[in-house]
Amino acid sequence: MSTSEIPLFPLQHGIYPDGMLQLQIFEVRYLDLIKRCHQTQTPFGVVWLKEGHEVQIPGETPQLHPIGCMAHIRDVTTLQPALLQIKCQGGIRFELIKHEAGLYGVWMGEVNCIAMDEATAIPARYQASADLLGQWIVNAQQRGLEDQLPIFKPYQLDDCAWVSNRWAEILPIAMNEKLKLLSLTDPVERLAQVHPYLPD
Repeated sequence: MSTSEIPLFPLQHGIYPDGMLQLQIFEVRYLDLIKRCHQTQTPFGVVWLKEGHEVQIPGETPQLHPIGCMAHIRDVTTLQPALLQIKCQGGIRFELIKHEAGLYGVWMGEVNCIAMDEATAIPARYQASADLLGQWIVNAQQRGLEDQLPIFKPYQLDDCAWVSNRWAEILPIAMNEKLKLLSLTDPVERLAQVHPYLPD
């Protein structure tokens, strides 16, 4: 694992590798951060809030969960001079070692990056999870709603990590369980733990 310092964006709900995150940016500290990241094509870290608020409150130090994920900006739309709409794609996961307030009030974190999951075939006993996700995509395509799916192409329905991550972010699972899924380094185990939550 490699250690680095990155800007952090604490949220109530994080992002998974290859996942989609859409945000409206209005705080001055994050407007500056997003503009710099977009110009330099560098990601920022998304971490889950344990305690605290997404919006800055004077004197408050947010408590953050120790697992996060890098976010790469894919699209920026200026809605108003001080209001941006962004779409991000999840990158590599990381372990948060420590964090402190940085320039303009943006939190900075020292992190250890976690290796990306290796492409892994889906075991036959969990094939139904991929089939169900594939059918959901097909249904959206047939109804002309594919561009509204919270999923980036390409659809990697034969990859255990990709399928398990998509279900982990889509399903209404408790935050602690979502964080546990994010922290798992075995994609087959992640899919196994997601499987019982799938709709009948």
